[in-house]
Amino acid sequence: MAKWGEGDPRWIVEERADATNVNNWHWTERDVTGWSSDKLQELLLGIRVEGQDGTCEITDVSKLEGEASINNRKGKLIFFYEWNVKASWTGTSKTGIKYKGNIEVPNLSDENDMDDLDIQVSLCKDQPSTPLTDLMRKEGTKKIRAALGNYVDHLRSEFSQGMILPTANGLNTQSQQKPQTKVKMDNTLIGSSNTAKTQNSGVKIPTVKFSLKETFLTSPEELYRVFLNQEMVQAFTHLAAFVEGDKGGKFRLLEGNVCGEFTDLVPDEKICMRWRFSTWPSEHYASIILSLSERSGETELLMEAKGVPTNEEERMKEGWQRYYFEAIKQTFGYGARLY
Repeated sequence: MAKWGEGDPRWIVEERADATNVNNWHWTERDVTGWSSDKLQELLLGIRVEGQDGTCEITDVSKLEGEASINNRKGKLIFFYEWNVKASWTGTSKTGIKYKGNIEVPNLSDENDMDDLDIQVSLCKDQPSTPLTDLMRKEGTKKIRAALGNYVDHLRSEFSQGMILPTANGLNTQSQQKPQTKVKMDNTLIGSSNTAKTQNSGVKIPTVKFSLKETFLTSPEELYRVFLNQEMVQAFTHLAAFVEGDKGGKFRLLEGNVCGEFTDLVPDEKICMRWRFSTWPSEHYASIILSLSERSGETELLMEAKGVPTNEEERMKEGWQRYYFEAIKQTFGYGARLY
């Protein structure tokens, strides 16, 4: 008879609180269709390429048809995903003329390697011919392929957590699998951290609320614009961004590591948003309110955050202070007066 903690993990020779399906030896399945849809949108929207004839950018993901799941059988993880992706791109020539086109990826699945993906780029039928189509086909498809590869890496490395349970000695068979490539984080990302990833959806997490206050040497009207104008956001983050500066508009900053939605806007006075790090549990957002008030020629900004995961409080405070407030002051010269 095998000794405690030794031998084949299929043998139930250890006591567990759940007492069932030790090591998920029996077939278990996790549906990740919803998470995948959000992740694909997050990675594709805002992809931008530039050439001598102008720029091209993905502005809308119109169709994500498919499904994705993770299965565990006898300690082996099986990843299944199959998607038909359709998106729209907008090209802007050097003279300011805009063109519209479509993108389709009909065969994103676990059966195809990234190099085998069929990425179709076309110009809308009512649009005149433009060299920007070639730019999107040559350079745009490279970034699209990389983004879809990142989706697969995220799926394998992050969403598979907990699919194989630990044995008595604290080890699990999942650790024996080939490590997956993780997305490289730029050191300018808001609050980038080496802390462990938060667990994904389906887990209740403790949250906190906090507030920050900062003063800017500019008017409320101008500061309000900084948060809602895509070009200004790209200026102070120093990275490509996607910002729809209207109520209900989406935003994605810092290569998709920060995203959310503007839930309410009071021009020049208040910005309300749902805001999250991409590493937070799927579909968990903090509620943020930015209130702007004029104070003797300056603008006082009060940030109120609710629903922040407890273990993310300091990271979020530091990130907003450094990569929003200080970055805005340095980029646009809004530092407070020195007395």
